[in-house]
Amino acid sequence: MKRFITQKLIFWRDRKNRKPLLLRGARQVGKTWVVSNFGKKHFPGRFHLIDLEKNADWHQIFERNLDVKRIVSELEILTNARITPGRDLLFIDEIQSCPRALMALRYFYEDMPELHIIAAGSLLEFALRDISFPVGRVQNMAMYPLCFAEFLLAAGKTVAAQSILAPPEKLPDAVHNMLLGELRRYLFIGGMPECVNAALENDKVRDAFVVQADLLHTFRQDFGKYAAFSNRRCLDAVLTSTAQNIGKQIKYARLAEGFTNPTIKRAFDLLTLAQLIRKIPAASPAGLPLGASASEKKFKSLMLDVGLVQSLCKLPLESEFLRSDLLNIYQGALAEQFVGQEFLATEQELFYWAREAKSSSAEVDYLIVKNGSIVPVEVKSGASGRLRSLHMVMQNYPDCPGGYIFSSAPYAQLSQKKLTFLPLYYAFQQVAGGTVSIDF
Repeated sequence: MKRFITQKLIFWRDRKNRKPLLLRGARQVGKTWVVSNFGKKHFPGRFHLIDLEKNADWHQIFERNLDVKRIVSELEILTNARITPGRDLLFIDEIQSCPRALMALRYFYEDMPELHIIAAGSLLEFALRDISFPVGRVQNMAMYPLCFAEFLLAAGKTVAAQSILAPPEKLPDAVHNMLLGELRRYLFIGGMPECVNAALENDKVRDAFVVQADLLHTFRQDFGKYAAFSNRRCLDAVLTSTAQNIGKQIKYARLAEGFTNPTIKRAFDLLTLAQLIRKIPAASPAGLPLGASASEKKFKSLMLDVGLVQSLCKLPLESEFLRSDLLNIYQGALAEQFVGQEFLATEQELFYWAREAKSSSAEVDYLIVKNGSIVPVEVKSGASGRLRSLHMVMQNYPDCPGGYIFSSAPYAQLSQKKLTFLPLYYAFQQVAGGTVSIDF
């Protein structure tokens, strides 16, 4: 299974001013597998895995002091292997279970910079908020579920993956329809590695559904780790309701019945911290940075993974999977989730536009930044004349160089209207550009 983040890890390995790397991401997105595979394939020396959850008694190594030479010396004894700076990779997994180990990362940077060290863990954000973590001593890197191109690679469709990573063009009908067919599978399977493996092993989409249910059960078990901060029933209700409201402005009162708005907000914020959901604020296309105009009160949300969305919403496969247009599946919510998820996989910061006028329903699905300019994005079918909100943005904010419309239709450009129609499968490429290659 090829993951594009490996290219970033190779770049990190070769940097002269390298810092310890903290790999962040939700549970089960493949962090441990990626680092293990990277360490075994891309280091001339040894790969050392230190699992601080499995070996809880090793926490005491970090309790005495944070002298990294002593720490490495004791790890060598416990693992019965020499750790050679400059040649070996030291991987500290489940580091969130030992806050002192997190604190030690800064001293590896200061006192043993030649050692390649990566740390990763689940629910890291909860651990980080409780310790004094030094800025500038550690590099952060985010990891997400498989994007669609990675899914195609996992399915053995290398040439298809190359085609959607290349600059967009109108593809032959047979190729276009094949890619839409694969995308239909992806919308239901999603990009969680275990789900992809399950579905591809026997070429059955339904095999992924059992794994999705197991993953959601695992996520719900995690609620106990932060239940002290919120109500578990409320957390569960908010998780499900958020999946059912993809593409809609979030109103806390509608996410969970029988709970106060402050309780619901706390649950929503905790699920965001756990990276199961992502907050997408409304912003103005008037200028950069978009975050400067981001609204605290007006926002939409995305889930971690499109496959988990359909699982939480309990979509009937018999009717939804067979819909002729992908934009009609679950009233377009899966397509909007997919495009947003592909954007996020490139580490694009996401926003959307909603007209401020009272009682106005004018809205553009996403605002992204490309080549230093703000680009409005719509995810829908229909002719350009029906894209009223997108036209409104283009007229009111002439600095926008053009607008994108993602749909099931083939690639096309309306230069006079500054509009580009893109098949859904080009979403990742439109932000990643030529920065991603499958040759690594």
